[in-house]
Amino acid sequence: MLSASLSAQGVFSNKTQTIVEKVIQDYPNHFFNIKGEFIGQALQASRYKSTLELPGASSSTITLVSASGTGGSGWNCTVLQTASFDEARARFSEIYGQLSNSIILAAGQKTFILSGQYEPPAPDKKDNEVMFTLLPGVGEMKRLRVELILRSEGQDWVVAISVNDGDPRAQAQLAVNGR
Repeated sequence: MLSASLSAQGVFSNKTQTIVEKVIQDYPNHFFNIKGEFIGQALQASRYKSTLELPGASSSTITLVSASGTGGSGWNCTVLQTASFDEARARFSEIYGQLSNSIILAAGQKTFILSGQYEPPAPDKKDNEVMFTLLPGVGEMKRLRVELILRSEGQDWVVAISVNDGDPRAQAQLAVNGR
């Protein structure tokens, strides 16, 4: 029997969800509390290492865009890079299962549910992704998007997670500088 002290959050908690929840909690601060050492700057975007990374991930970065009118921020984590589509597909599906409908507690905010529609990845499709949103979408948190991505890069397949602004202009700048 489960202890009465366990919350519903604890029942569904896992390492992937816990890390993503911490990233989301720092989103209103433009990831200031998880920003590590400076990596570099390109155009109007600055890149930093992230102090939060999923176990086994090859890299996690934070990109801050300072362009006039299109400022934005994003956290990107490369979870897996492999030549095997089947291995990448399995990890993509596993992460989806860990994140889908998970409960997110954001400091000073309501409790949110991470919601996204799964489509099975296909090897002939170069970019497979699930776009998660926070429900209910209120305040500045309604702009937040969590993406789970499986994409082809040369001979490899890359599985990545991104937490970023939902503003399409800011996303375009983050995509150019953060991936």
